[in-house]
Amino acid sequence: MQVSRVQQSFALMLPLLACSLAMTGRASAQPPDVAGQYECVEARVAGKPVACKAAPLSLKSDGKFELQGRQGEYLVTGSWVELNGTMLKSRAKIEAGHKIVFRFYNRKGLCEMFYERRVIELGKTKLS
Repeated sequence: MQVSRVQQSFALMLPLLACSLAMTGRASAQPPDVAGQYECVEARVAGKPVACKAAPLSLKSDGKFELQGRQGEYLVTGSWVELNGTMLKSRAKIEAGHKIVFRFYNRKGLCEMFYERRVIELGKTKLS
């Protein structure tokens, strides 16, 4: 399986965010409306759209997350979701329309990964 450059950049920025997570406060309760399955629907590198083949993000109602087989806990602080696991630490902005956006810089410039929550209705899966 070939890893895209966006995924490589995403993995490289995770250690940098670990320091910022260590300095942030912790929230005690998880809003129930953030939990769910999120799919990467769009990615941009330096303002140019690229194919997003990132793994789905699962935010569970008990405050746990799973992304690419990595697990940990997540906290919601204001309009931010902070992922904190042994192998993965990151922070993403919560936006309108059940979207979570990861933004980070790499050698090519600003990278953005847009995740959107999937809604299941009557056995059918669609983007919300």
